[in-house]
Amino acid sequence: MKVATVQEMRNLDRRAIEEFGIIEDLLMENAGNAAYFVILKEFGMKNKKFIILCGSGNNGGDGFVVARKIHSNGGNVKVFLLGNKAKLKGAAKRNFDIISRMPIEIQDVASIEAIKKDVLHSDAIVDAIFGTGLTRGVGGIYKDVIELINKSGKTVFSIDIPSGISGDTGYIMDSAVKANFTVTYGLPKTGNILYPGYEHCGKLSLSHISFPPSIYDSVKVEINTPPQLPKRDKNAHKGNFGEVLFIAGASSYFGAPYFAALSFLKAGGGYSRLAAPASISPFIANKGSEIVFVPQKETTSGSISIENEEALLKLSDKMDMVVLGPGLSLNEETQGLVRKLAAQIQKPLLIDGDGITAVSANIDIIKKRKAETILTPHLGEMSRITKLPVSEINQNKIKVLQKTAKEASAIIVLKGAHSLISYPDGRVFINMSGNSGMASAGSGDVLTGTVAAMFGLGLPVEDAVRSGVFMHGFAGDLAAADIGEDGITAGDILDYLPCAVKQYRENSNGIFRENYGVEIV
Repeated sequence: MKVATVQEMRNLDRRAIEEFGIIEDLLMENAGNAAYFVILKEFGMKNKKFIILCGSGNNGGDGFVVARKIHSNGGNVKVFLLGNKAKLKGAAKRNFDIISRMPIEIQDVASIEAIKKDVLHSDAIVDAIFGTGLTRGVGGIYKDVIELINKSGKTVFSIDIPSGISGDTGYIMDSAVKANFTVTYGLPKTGNILYPGYEHCGKLSLSHISFPPSIYDSVKVEINTPPQLPKRDKNAHKGNFGEVLFIAGASSYFGAPYFAALSFLKAGGGYSRLAAPASISPFIANKGSEIVFVPQKETTSGSISIENEEALLKLSDKMDMVVLGPGLSLNEETQGLVRKLAAQIQKPLLIDGDGITAVSANIDIIKKRKAETILTPHLGEMSRITKLPVSEINQNKIKVLQKTAKEASAIIVLKGAHSLISYPDGRVFINMSGNSGMASAGSGDVLTGTVAAMFGLGLPVEDAVRSGVFMHGFAGDLAAADIGEDGITAGDILDYLPCAVKQYRENSNGIFRENYGVEIV
């Protein structure tokens, strides 16, 4: 499913009107109908009292349609208008004029006290105040109304996006409605899908309101729906499921190399080699004896020495993929080794953690690589890559990702709540699996091994990244379902990987639809 920016959605609206003759009144009617049917399905209508809070834009116009539908179908409805009635225009004004002729009570909101009694004595609230066009912070009477809605304890239905949420970033613009249900139109907006907007939407439903699917072709962002995994060859040996070299670890980092190398095996990979400092290899082997170890010469601080460069390059040539970086440390010599290896390894290369810090000092290394490169930064590491402050990246995640992936000729996974996967051609996938319990040490190392495993199972690199990110999150969700989000460790995610892969093989469409999809209405 594609996901649009606010401007892209405006362009789609314009195209629907100009190219297909789908007039604005029809789009608004369809939008109101869709919201009405969600209300009917999720809450019911008979003997229910509804309050509809409408702004003076098209979002308010959708609310007027909902008011008419509720009234026509036996519900008790009252409309409160925020803003200047004189600003109503087009289809919004025409729908306001229609309900003005009906026995529907309409009241201007002069103060919060004027509506408090009605709100508190209602059964449900429909939020049609701002929609996706909000560009500045919410204040004054609008903020007061939003706070009243949130404190009321009533069931809240938001139209298009909860009022106060940025349609592009998902950010809260000082104050935002916390909805139980949101009905969005055409395509979900990025603010519907990115946190914290996603959480404010409650259950999210989508209505295409008559948009022909062909007009979505130009949209580059979509929800990550991974491909089917290749069937396992029953006559295969371990080499058929991928051979991956993990260059990882230092004297202070035992967990990162262990989790990265073992997660490859737990997610279905065949042959996992770990090049870690010689002094820590026995300790890791005691816990992960299935890993094949390639002990490395060390620096005085216990990290991998540059003396290993030639041997690591020779071994890399025999591998299907190389993972470089988990727990390598910031030792200057080791950081230099990373840059040398990244420039010379000829196989698909996944760079994580301290490896990202190393190549951020000279991103041209990545640009010049011929084989595929995958970078898996968190926000801080993304800041190092782009030389932009975290706050600026957060304000424009998708555009920054698209620009950086194109310039670096790399696939970039920006880790976080609803991780983003960006490709050099401008495509971005928003991953829906995962939970806050996974925000713990070692989780990212499990991700690297899972991505490598999807490649080992036979998916192309591009698809392996999408599948690996999803499967990693899905394993975390299975763990959370059993033990709760508090206290989930990287080891828990690791343990649930086989179950995640098994369930996804058996029912990929059902898993996605039931747990991560947006309901179509």
